[in-house]
Amino acid sequence: MLPKVETLTTIDSTNAEAKRRAGSSQRGPIWLRAETQTAGVGRSGRSWYSPKGNLYATFLTPFAGEMQDAALMSFVACLAVAETLDGYIGSGGANRVTLKWPNDALLDGKKVAGVLLEAGGEQHARWLAVGIGINLIDKPTDARWPPIALGEVTEVPAAAEVLTTLAQNFDQLQSRFETEGFKPIRTAWLARAARLGERIEARLTTETLTGIFKDITEDGALLLATDDGDKRITAADIHFP
Repeated sequence: MLPKVETLTTIDSTNAEAKRRAGSSQRGPIWLRAETQTAGVGRSGRSWYSPKGNLYATFLTPFAGEMQDAALMSFVACLAVAETLDGYIGSGGANRVTLKWPNDALLDGKKVAGVLLEAGGEQHARWLAVGIGINLIDKPTDARWPPIALGEVTEVPAAAEVLTTLAQNFDQLQSRFETEGFKPIRTAWLARAARLGERIEARLTTETLTGIFKDITEDGALLLATDDGDKRITAADIHFP
């Protein structure tokens, strides 16, 4: 049975609500969906454009694994997003929806969705919040990456219906991750990896590295082949020159 879905009319952000509930010992599992967000948040604390009609959801769940394993759930979430979008795009969807490390989904090379993963709690009561935003009918005008809405390429169902499909895909992939480990998730993610084998730019806090996107390691880091050898990157903004 899939976890319960709770719909909230307006809230600051679904991830913020998930963290509040986790702080009150309500660790789920539950999907929280907001019709609108007043303070939607993306990666690195950036604001997330949140008008009515798009999908804003967070999956809050207990997590018994190690924190480094929790981080790998972002790959599970991105794959679930991609498979969900495939179903609405139809023929050729798998070739049009690619994944940009570490947590974005691209449609025809433009950003259509993002994942924000947060975790906390003591080892005996650890929780995980997997936030997912998908541009269904609207897109930001001031994005750092060229945006797109799903409605630009196909007829879009209501956000609640999209979440139902997303939750099903997520549940299947999460079960596979828990029983088979990261290997099959990594393989499926790499099959959709944007610019794999091509030159990319990794903007770190203190420097910018350019090289060939070589691989994803077994712990989810990006392996970049540079003139100075392979570099293992665990956090960066990726750009395509």
